[in-house]
Amino acid sequence: MFGDLRRSRIVAYSAAFVALITMGSWVSIPFFPVPITLQTLFVLLAGAVMKRYGVIPVTLYVLFGAIGLPVFHNGIAGIGVLLGPTGGYLIGFIPAALIVGFAYERQSHLMHIFGLATGSMVILISGASWLCYSTGMLPVAALIGGVLIFLPGDAVKSGAAYLIAKRLP
Repeated sequence: MFGDLRRSRIVAYSAAFVALITMGSWVSIPFFPVPITLQTLFVLLAGAVMKRYGVIPVTLYVLFGAIGLPVFHNGIAGIGVLLGPTGGYLIGFIPAALIVGFAYERQSHLMHIFGLATGSMVILISGASWLCYSTGMLPVAALIGGVLIFLPGDAVKSGAAYLIAKRLP
């Protein structure tokens, strides 16, 4: 890595975003069926800042939690979390970061907004799908309880990610 500034930045940003996503998981508002956290903000921001490489810290975050490091909401960990009702949202972080990253490789602000909105929807849809499967919830109930109620908060988090990313070099 010596002398390779791009690779050094990827490593440093990856460490920073794993830490930010973990800290965002501690800001947890208990809610049914899954808690509201700030993880989504930092997942989207990782894609916006690191472009396609934003998938690296997000994947590491999910893997760290799966192997037992207490990085998920309120310090819980393990493969059981991924198999529980919140697992779909956590797995959805990975394609969401990649989608946002690809969108941010374009110069268009409309593409950035589209990428953030699509990334948020990927997280919500994968979460609701898994919620439906893992709990036996009806699809309509999963859509209402796992997507619709989170739309306003996710819109705010997406807007915040857009504004923060715009200010960063």
